[in-house]
Formats: sequence, C-alpha cells, structure tokens
Amino acid sequence: MVKITNRTAIFFIRLITSTFVNGYTILTLYFKLMSIKDLYILGIESSCDDTSAAIIYNGKVLSNVVAGQKIHEAYGGVVPELASRAHQQNIVPVVHQALKVANINKNQLSAIAFTNGPGLMGSLLVGTSFAKSMALSLRIPLIAVNHMQAHILAHFIEDENQSVPPFPFICLTISGGHTQLVKVTNYFEFEILGETTDDAVGEAFDKTAKILGLPYPGGPLIDKYALLGNPKAFSFTKPKVGDLEFSFSGLKTGILYFIQKNIKENPQFIKQNLPDICASVQRTIVEILMEKIYNAVKQTGITHIAIAGGVSANSEIRKTLKATEQLHGWNTYIPKFEYTTDNAAMIGIVGYLKYLQNSFSNQSISARARLGIED
Repeated sequence: MVKITNRTAIFFIRLITSTFVNGYTILTLYFKLMSIKDLYILGIESSCDDTSAAIIYNGKVLSNVVAGQKIHEAYGGVVPELASRAHQQNIVPVVHQALKVANINKNQLSAIAFTNGPGLMGSLLVGTSFAKSMALSLRIPLIAVNHMQAHILAHFIEDENQSVPPFPFICLTISGGHTQLVKVTNYFEFEILGETTDDAVGEAFDKTAKILGLPYPGGPLIDKYALLGNPKAFSFTKPKVGDLEFSFSGLKTGILYFIQKNIKENPQFIKQNLPDICASVQRTIVEILMEKIYNAVKQTGITHIAIAGGVSANSEIRKTLKATEQLHGWNTYIPKFEYTTDNAAMIGIVGYLKYLQNSFSNQSISARARLGIED
C-alpha cells in the first residue's frame, strides 16, 4: 500500500488546481469535459425572403428546411411587407418539418439559435419573436446570431464534402446586400479588410438581369446563360477604388448605357447576344473580385481563402477561385451549395459554437436591421 503523506497530498492538490491550458485548471477542465453532452440546436433564419429551420446535432446537420417566397417574382425584387407576412405563414410548418426530418421532438432541443440581424426588420421580427417564445416555453437557452457571421461560419459545419479553413483565413462574403473581405482570426473575431462603397455584387448581377429582361432572381440566370457565351465578346470598364474596396454602381450604369446604345442600333441585340452579354458581365465581375482577393493576400500574407454568401454559388466564381490553388498556391475553401444562400444550418452551427462557449442571449434581445459583422 502506498502511504500518502501530507506533503504528497499537498502536491496533488496544487497540481490539479494549477493553471495549465487556456486559463483552465485540471480540475476545471475535467468538470468541463464531463459536462459535454449531446447537443441539439434548432436554428431559425428569417432575415429576408427565405424561411428556414435546421437541426444541428453536435456540429452536424440533421435537417435543413427552406421555404422560399415566389410571390416576389412578380415585382422583380423582395417586397418587405409581403416577405414578413409569408414568414408568419411559413415558420410553424418549417420548424415542424425540421424536427420531423431530424427525427427528434422539441423536448430534446438544447437551445434555439436565430438570426437577429442584419436584414429586413419585419422579416427578422417574425423569427426573433418565434425563437424567443419557443425558448421561453421550453425553458432552454436562446442564442442570437449575426447573419453575416453565420455565412462565414457555415464552413465549420461538419460535412465530409467540405473542408474546414484554419485560422486565420480571409473570407470573401458576397451576397445581394453585402460584399466584404473579412479576416477571420477565430470563431468570433472578425476584421473587415475592405467592402463595397455602394452596391453589393449580388445587386449588380440582379440589376443586369433586369436590364436584360430576365425574371427575378436574375443572378442564377446570368450564370446559366454565361456558360453558353463568350466571356471576351464585350468589355466593360472596371471601377477605380481602393485596393481592398469594391464598387458596382458605376458598372451597373455602364452596362445599362451599353445595352441602350446597342438596342438603338439593333432592337434584337439582347436576343441575339444574350449568352455573350452574360458571360462578359460575369467575367468582369469575377475579375474584380479576384483582384481584390489577390490584394488582400498580398497585404496580409494569409493564403487560406474562403468564400461565403449567396453569390458564392456562382459557378464561375467557384471555378476561378479553385484555379488559384495552382496559379498562386493558395488554399481555397468553397461551401456546399446548400450552405451558400440563406439557410438555417449556418445559424444552427453558430448557435452550437456559442453554446460551447456559454454565450447565450436573454429575453430582452431584439431584432436589428443594421448589424455589423464585427458586432
């Protein structure tokens, strides 16, 4: 039998209470590890015109249900009041379906994560109110999520078909409302390196589609027709702004004047040249984006590059970025298509990461139409 002396006892007490990893003591770390359990996070997304609910189980997606709103197609863009009304109609069945697909019941949920901004205020209020009420009724934690952070952190969803970027990395976030170059140091430390001075890249695609007479949403149609066209058929002037800044207002105007001029000379110009116009516009936009990424890499020395947001579904952007691995020696990270557009899986993964950090919200939290990625 080993004899435990007072000196030995004191030694072990000091050992297990000494700081050794990230400020944790051995004793604290032991209890923290023992407290880890199976986590089911319900994610809710309602920032614009898609109502979505997802179940995340320990970082993996069990379900990701999205209900779109076709009513906006008749208006050529999202009508905020109609969007919020559709969210009210969709949110209950969408959440129900997410639970059903995941094969769990609401009493198994560990927490509810929801988008509290940025976005359309009416739309955000629907998701925020529902999440707060459900969390209160189930007596489980409530987690507010920044929509733009969620687009980036979608890369950390556990999925064998997508790789995870190491910290630090640069992420190009591109959507209908945002165009930003973001330095990501850890899960919740973001620094904007550059952003658009006017319109977002998604707006440029959609506006071009409208000029060409294509239905809303026009961005995917530009991509579709561009596959059939010559990207060097027409040239458009690129905006002159800072090395890490973007501007698409002037490009949109240039495209409008180009179309108006050629239609005067040939009323069938768009019909006869649609694929070439789309391919040329897309090439110009992609070149602008790639130039800014190159400048960011040059300034920071970071060669791990990710893309996020709805426009990251564009095939030419994905192909061109992937080609930089051979061209520049970068490591690139491209999300799965279902995690590019607005979806609740990305909200759920942020909720999961925040749950692990005990970062919860209280019932006083409110929707915020304007919310910076660094907030």
